[in-house]
Parts: sequence; C-alpha cells; structure tokens
Amino acid sequence: MRLVIAKCSVDYVGRLSAHLPPAVRLLMVKADGSVSIHADDRAYKPLNWMSPPCKLQEAPGVWKVVNKAGEELRITLEEVFQDYSYELGVDPGLVKDGVEAHLQELLAKHPETFGEGHTLVRREFMTAIGPVDLLLKDPEGKSVAVEVKRRGEIDGVEQLTRYLELMNRDPLLAPVQGVFAAQEIKPQARVLATDRGIRCVVVDYDALRGMKKDELTLF
Repeated sequence: MRLVIAKCSVDYVGRLSAHLPPAVRLLMVKADGSVSIHADDRAYKPLNWMSPPCKLQEAPGVWKVVNKAGEELRITLEEVFQDYSYELGVDPGLVKDGVEAHLQELLAKHPETFGEGHTLVRREFMTAIGPVDLLLKDPEGKSVAVEVKRRGEIDGVEQLTRYLELMNRDPLLAPVQGVFAAQEIKPQARVLATDRGIRCVVVDYDALRGMKKDELTLF
C-alpha cells in the first residue's frame, strides 16, 4: 500500500472527461494495481479512481495511470507532503457473524436457490484478495461467484466486484457471473449491483432452515 499526500490536480480522459482543480488530496496505490484519489470527506468513496489492471507511469510532477482500454487518469503534482509505502500482506477478509456463516452453509447445501441446475463447486473459493463465499456452476457449466450477506449494502457489492475482476482474468473460470445474496438488499446496493451486471437474490433464511411460518399471527 502506497499513500501519498500532495497538492494536485486530476484529469480523467476516457468515456467521459472530468477535472479536479488543484487541492491537497490523498493518493492511494494498492498492491492490486488500483489507484484512487481521496478528499477529506465523502467517507470511503474516492473522488476518482482507476481499477486494475492498469499501469502507473511516474515522471517528475506527473503520474499517468492508463488501463487496458486506453483510458487515462493524469495526476499533476504541485507539491508532495508525504510519500509512504507499507506492505500489508494478505487480508483474511471480513469475518462473518453467526447468521451469515450459517446462511452461507445453507446456501451451499441448496445451490438450486440461485436457479434450477446450479451446482456447488466449493465454499470459500480463495482469490488473491480473499475468499468468495460460494463458487457454483450454472446449467451451462459457467462459473457463478456468490457473495453472501445478512444485510446487503454497497460495501458488499464493491467487495464482490473486486473478486469478479480478479476471477475473470483466469481463463479457467471466465466468464464469471456475480450473484449478491442477502436476507435484505438495500435499494442503493441493488442499483449498483444491477449497473455492474451482478444479479441480486433475496434469501429466506427461515425457509432454508426448513422452518414454516405460523399461519396464524397476532398482527
């Protein structure tokens, strides 16, 4: 992980053009090759970024980040205040709570939840940045990566997106379809998933456990 605090301007040239005027910002370069530019607000969301695979070219006062489509993120450095690198190592990923872990186990036993003819390849399929909860095959033999959450939010979609980017580079797996599975999926997460071609599946936890809801209720 490389962290650079600098006064810089940023220009993006690709499908759209965007410009950030000079200001003090955080530049983050990760081991997976991604480059992102952050301000001191917006929570975790960057102002602009380039996802891997991409190439960082450094020259005095200028960074050029180019992806395989030829899109370019140009960062003009006016003043560098700090440039720091540290090896973080392999992250074990998020530790699921009891419900999520049990939900993953139940879905592994019932892959037909994601469609007739789906079969389980394995649980916790390891990638370079952490394990995908479930790796399945659809009826046509194509790979399906499933991320399981108790509550589906934007963070989970981002996590699955990173896994898919890596898995789709493997010719033995590609093309890999993504599925975001949760007991509840927030509207913003559903919109982001749909935009990225990820299918959303709302899971009935009690039904998977074989529990029938009472026919008579007080309310």
